[in-house]
Amino acid sequence: MRMSEALAAGVSRYRLYRMLDDGALERVSRGVYRLTELPPISDPDLAVVALRVPRAVVCLVSALAFHDLTTQVPHAVWIALPRGADTPRLDHPPLSVHRFAPDAFEAGVEVHELDGVEVKVYGAEKTLADVFKFRNQVGMDVALEALGLYAGRRRRDVEALLEYARICRVERVMRPYLEALL
Repeated sequence: MRMSEALAAGVSRYRLYRMLDDGALERVSRGVYRLTELPPISDPDLAVVALRVPRAVVCLVSALAFHDLTTQVPHAVWIALPRGADTPRLDHPPLSVHRFAPDAFEAGVEVHELDGVEVKVYGAEKTLADVFKFRNQVGMDVALEALGLYAGRRRRDVEALLEYARICRVERVMRPYLEALL
């Protein structure tokens, strides 16, 4: 919960800080708190980013990890923002911010609830198209590994994957790899 949400719910700052001192609350990040009696958060970094940067969409390596399409462990939360948006300043978790054109930013967004927090994440197909678009930053090995893991899934939507590849302008790059795997 954010400080502003607690204040809106009628909890005073004094009571909030008192609960923090007594150990009933723990600080997850600046301005973000949770009750200590609750079970641990499954992915606290994504929850903090969703609360602190509401316009952000989890993308690229973080989205691949979310969809189990990589063996990479992201050392930062990779987020997408629309072009022209201010760069968020967070002390924790570290962020890798990427700017997307309006049509690419809005396409393929899914909302998932993690521990009561709504987190925006790109779908698996959109994430694969984005990884090929940013292959010089992410690494072609990561892109090919993700595409291979996706091809091995029972539930895959090749039409949607090609549509997102068109939106991201990487269809000509992706198609040969996709044809080889399928």
